[in-house]
Amino acid sequence: MPDAVTFSRYGGSEVLELTQVEARAPGRGEVQVSVVAAGINPGEIAIREGATRERYPARFEKGEGPEGQGSDFAGVVLEVGPEVDFPKVGDEVIGFSDGRNAQAELVTIKADRVIPKPHSVSWNEAGSLYVAGTTARACIAAVGLRRGETVVIAGGAGGVGVVVTQLAVLAGAIVVATASEENHAFLREVGAIPVAYGPKLAERIRKIVPDGVDAFIDTHGHGNVEVALELGVAKDRINTITDFAARQKHRVLAEGMSTVEPREALIELARLMGNGQLRIPVYATYPLGEVRAAYERLARGHGLGKIVLEVTSWD
Repeated sequence: MPDAVTFSRYGGSEVLELTQVEARAPGRGEVQVSVVAAGINPGEIAIREGATRERYPARFEKGEGPEGQGSDFAGVVLEVGPEVDFPKVGDEVIGFSDGRNAQAELVTIKADRVIPKPHSVSWNEAGSLYVAGTTARACIAAVGLRRGETVVIAGGAGGVGVVVTQLAVLAGAIVVATASEENHAFLREVGAIPVAYGPKLAERIRKIVPDGVDAFIDTHGHGNVEVALELGVAKDRINTITDFAARQKHRVLAEGMSTVEPREALIELARLMGNGQLRIPVYATYPLGEVRAAYERLARGHGLGKIVLEVTSWD
């Protein structure tokens, strides 16, 4: 029986368990994937802690057994069900699940929830693309970013921020990205202008781009919406994916991954990665059995890019 990450009560990382689960054979229109890598995301912490229980209750609240975890994964197709033309057995794929089941050795899912993995893209990059990539696409669309405009990305080295930053550069914008000093070199490498966090941030940004800021994307919270307003950015061109109190107070945007079509977005993002135009740095990896440690590291923050669970090896 394959292992999967589960939890049977809300709480901190200590509630996470590695549980043997039944391997469900693929039905009509489904595939079974052997997971090689699975990404982790801050939103999963909120789900596990019960912060979203009113909107997204866990299975155990409904008497349906333990809750699973994870949306991002990449792996190799082991079996296909009836009426599946793509993928084929043995294909390498990038998957995207809304079933909280990606952090597992095996995932059975609808065939249209996987796309081809470019051979040049590493397993760890592929396994961490879905949530960060689609959220980043949503942020760019939300603020209506245009070539030649100036945009500030708050949290430009985080899991979502590092993708938003690169997409904004590819869109032809002048990109200022806030980040810790140790991540500035990477941001310069991808074409952004890094700026350190801290007091008087708006003042430092004005010195970098004295002609003003057209749009602001906040992936970090901690007062960045107020910084955007201080810079004179219009409210309908400020998007936050984390500071919902500021969204309510100031009536700025708060659009995330639910506003984009995931398959279309993933195909385009995978193409960019395959062409070497988009990179997802991975700053830490853990085996599936060390999932608690992985989330504890994620909660500490300040890493460049993503943390990935390395589930199985595949040559």
